[in-house]
Amino acid sequence: MGNADLRSLASLSEVSFDDLAGGVVAVDAHNWLYRYLTTTVKFTGDEVYTTTEGEEVANLIGIVQGLPKFFEHDLTPVFVFDGGVTELKDAEVSERRAQREKAEELKKEAEERGDDMEAARLEARTQRLTDVIHETSRGLLERLDVPVIEAPAEGEAQASYMAKQGDVDYVGSEDYDTLLLGAPYTLRQLTSKGDPELMDLEATLSDLDVTQEQLIDIAILCGTDFNEGISGVGPKTALKEVKEHGDLWTVLEARDDYIENADRVRELFRDPPVTDDYEFDTDLSPDLDAARAYVSEEWEVPADEVARGFERIEDSLVQTGLDQWT
Repeated sequence: MGNADLRSLASLSEVSFDDLAGGVVAVDAHNWLYRYLTTTVKFTGDEVYTTTEGEEVANLIGIVQGLPKFFEHDLTPVFVFDGGVTELKDAEVSERRAQREKAEELKKEAEERGDDMEAARLEARTQRLTDVIHETSRGLLERLDVPVIEAPAEGEAQASYMAKQGDVDYVGSEDYDTLLLGAPYTLRQLTSKGDPELMDLEATLSDLDVTQEQLIDIAILCGTDFNEGISGVGPKTALKEVKEHGDLWTVLEARDDYIENADRVRELFRDPPVTDDYEFDTDLSPDLDAARAYVSEEWEVPADEVARGFERIEDSLVQTGLDQWT
């Protein structure tokens, strides 16, 4: 899910990692993995992350590069993976597939004319989370004792539910729909340099003087991954009209307009498919030797490509005083 229009309405502030120490963050795994996957592919030769069987596992390099940020700041990650995709998102999935196919065509053209830099950039845009990436990501996280939760549908919805229940302190996602899904606090920019950005649901509702349900209606008017918005209606107009008329249906009636499946989209945000069937331990005991062997021996990633990441993880065990880590 995305809805970047929400950024202009959200309460956002930079937060120091020092203030997050000791916290637990439910990470939208697909969102986080994709960013490290594309970055790795863009800046690393494909021979580094391709096995002799032709399997591409750039995700393993990305995970080893990305996890130290959590460990070094005493922030425990819990990775929440997507389950099934709702049928209402079929159009979004199809569009992304078309974009990947177009990028693949452009990449081949760049390779033919010898433009290696452009080819590398386009290669990053063709990436998707394959079955092998799913398997190996879970395999590496298991060896590092990082909890993994399997969502019944959208991982972001499950992570938001866990935060609402108080089982985690934050949701980690680059998207803004965690606001609509009710996550009290979302950490953004966990894959970027510097401190993260904190998105505060209650502050957002207070600043806008709207309810959670009205915020969902505002997003639907602008457009989400599940529906087309109304042409010409941006976040400020949507906010104004929802506050004036009260809710989505009254706005549509006043405009004499229609949004397909609006009731179903509304329900997906209000009551998304989630599960209570999860448990995890935050006293982590990663097996670094097993993790190194998994990456470099079993999946053939050169040890020097992940050496620094593993060193950072190992150093963080001492820095954060987690003596129970092995």
